[in-house]
Amino acid sequence: MSRIKALAEALEGSDVSELDLTENGLRILIRRQTETVMLLSAPAHAPRARSNGAGRKRTQAKRTEAEAPVVEPGIAVVSPLTGVFYSSPSPSSAQFVEVGQPVQAGQVVCIIEAMKVFNEIRSEVSGTVVSIVAQNGQLVQKGAALIRVQAS
Repeated sequence: MSRIKALAEALEGSDVSELDLTENGLRILIRRQTETVMLLSAPAHAPRARSNGAGRKRTQAKRTEAEAPVVEPGIAVVSPLTGVFYSSPSPSSAQFVEVGQPVQAGQVVCIIEAMKVFNEIRSEVSGTVVSIVAQNGQLVQKGAALIRVQAS
């Protein structure tokens, strides 16, 4: 039980919503409920309620803002596995990459630690680093953007 409690406490304050861990044949699955925003729209064949139009423009503006996808600049280098993100090989070393720095395809841009194994993550594109999305020392999920590179 102390192992489960420690894992749950480790997830507190992070963006991780699910942890699935199997050790020595024992599976531990921890899921956190997150706030989910659902946008509902009436089916095309459903009758619409009549209104005098007051507030309609405001509602449409809010709906458009909520539905508009956020476009991030550059191409994301994503995590191939769930683990802890490190931007440098050691705490006393310089970061692998910094914003504004050029990178080459195949260049190591960070490390993901999973199950005490340090995995080098390499850029798949050449270009310039436009943002470092992940936070040093924080848990990242498989498929999460780590850094973004503007291809050259």
